[in-house]
Amino acid sequence: MRLVIQRVREASVTVAGDVVARIGRGYLILVGVTHDDGMRQAGWLAHKVAGLRLFEDENGLMNRALADVDGAVLAVSQFTLYADARKGRRPSFTHAARPEQAEPLVTAFVEALRREDVRVQTGVFGAHMVVELVNDGPVTLILEN
Repeated sequence: MRLVIQRVREASVTVAGDVVARIGRGYLILVGVTHDDGMRQAGWLAHKVAGLRLFEDENGLMNRALADVDGAVLAVSQFTLYADARKGRRPSFTHAARPEQAEPLVTAFVEALRREDVRVQTGVFGAHMVVELVNDGPVTLILEN
């Protein structure tokens, strides 16, 4: 699994003109799944995300986690994280898992975050989504497992 984590002041997902998810302070996480991913990766990454200290303390150091700032996560599935654009002009998506494998793993990641007491909103798997965010920092990390 591959995650792109952005620290945000706010973020939302709109599908067909309707806002389906919205958070304030927290992380917008783009979630990509590849063929050899499984439940172990989903659980490990959720635990890692819950403990990440990406928010500044009173000294300006990144020492605070989501729970310390009453933050939330907006998780959005994104198969394009496994695009391969090394050849030609049109990316290949052969490294991205098929929807029937990816959707349960994205759901497992979200459920694992909830078991870590993280408030989570989600996009709509497979839908065309408009994602809006106010990046804070900017702070962006890529995690893989």
